Amino acid sequence: MNILSIQSWVAYGHVGNASAVFPLQRLGAEVWAIHTVQFSNHTGYGAWRGQVMPPALIGECVEGIAERGVLAGCDAVLTGYVGDAATGAAILDSVARVKAANPAALWCCDPVIGDVGRGVFVRPGIPEFFRDRALGLADIVTPNQFELEWLTGAPVATLAEAKAAVAALQAGGPRCVLVTSLRTAETPPEALDLLAAEGEAAWRVRTPLLPISVNGAGDAIAALFLFHRLRSGSARVALEQAAAAIHGLLRRTAAAGSRELLTVAAQEEFVAPSEVFPAEPC
Repeated sequence: MNILSIQSWVAYGHVGNASAVFPLQRLGAEVWAIHTVQFSNHTGYGAWRGQVMPPALIGECVEGIAERGVLAGCDAVLTGYVGDAATGAAILDSVARVKAANPAALWCCDPVIGDVGRGVFVRPGIPEFFRDRALGLADIVTPNQFELEWLTGAPVATLAEAKAAVAALQAGGPRCVLVTSLRTAETPPEALDLLAAEGEAAWRVRTPLLPISVNGAGDAIAALFLFHRLRSGSARVALEQAAAAIHGLLRRTAAAGSRELLTVAAQEEFVAPSEVFPAEPC
């Protein structure tokens, strides 16, 4: 399995490609990583160093891969944090090149915009890029609850509202949607939900809520969900496997009191999760 991953990179910690690449590799995927930014650390610290990569660099790297004659073997494109709205066009061009070489390739778009409690935390123009240009072309999208509300313009306070918002996204293009970090009126205070839908079917996984607040979990679960969806062909199986792995990773991180995901130390959770949670039709 070959996955082209276009998203951010940090030297310290685990977000973007630094959160997604290693779990994919640990599961056996070949990952062709292109970075949209190169930062010292994630922006949640309030201070960082580095730079946003020029959009042309993405196209140059994809061109170089194409020159090796391997684009037809690319099974999927994974995208996340873009850094600058101008990068969006380069991402769309890259996806188009992969799909031209392999029409069966999937695009999994993680529309990184913001989060509950933080609001929008990306540069101007990026949310609109995802809403107006990316989602209509993506095969899989993986918003969190805040992003689902922003993209659809509808509140998501109940499970029914969440399903309606997901259906609205699907009507605009992506067949498969994963909603991460979902808490509705039906979610118990001690729990956290994840919702996946493909076609007319939808499933929910409920995991224990952990005492932790870290960056990068959304990047990891998007990668894990894409991998298992590619391997199994089932959004339900992908939801169960991704939810189990990310819960194990977060549980290990919370137990250590770490501010950064213990992606390497908890790597066995990616291949053999210590606890699996059933996906229930909803």
